[in-house]
Amino acid sequence: MNLGRIISTTTSLFSGFTSASVNAIREMSSLYRMHRTGPHIKERSPRKPLDGKPFAKGIILKTLIKKPKKPNSANRKCVLVRLSTGKEMVAYVPGIGHNLQEHNIVLCRVGRLQDVPGVKIKCVRGVYDLPHVKKT
Repeated sequence: MNLGRIISTTTSLFSGFTSASVNAIREMSSLYRMHRTGPHIKERSPRKPLDGKPFAKGIILKTLIKKPKKPNSANRKCVLVRLSTGKEMVAYVPGIGHNLQEHNIVLCRVGRLQDVPGVKIKCVRGVYDLPHVKKT
């Protein structure tokens, strides 16, 4: 008789739990865990296009003209360079006018061109085969 009463009370206790309430309890436990541990922030690897070196010598493979992103409009003079580190990258040629051709040697430094995607280095004027800007 007591056993029947115990079974009926336990079934009445568990009948109050629906699958939605069990899921809510499960979600709250994970929310509490998230609250304790804090947000998961992925660490970004630092951008080092020249492997941490300030300058790198490179041989020009091709001259390019790149177009900037949306609000800006111009033709950015760039070159495809094979660097001494072994990488092939696109480098920006600053200043007005240049006479770079294939197989010329340039010195590249780290410097991103903000409005052109993929251009992370710049050529240094006045070193190797890239002369200074001419005064007019």
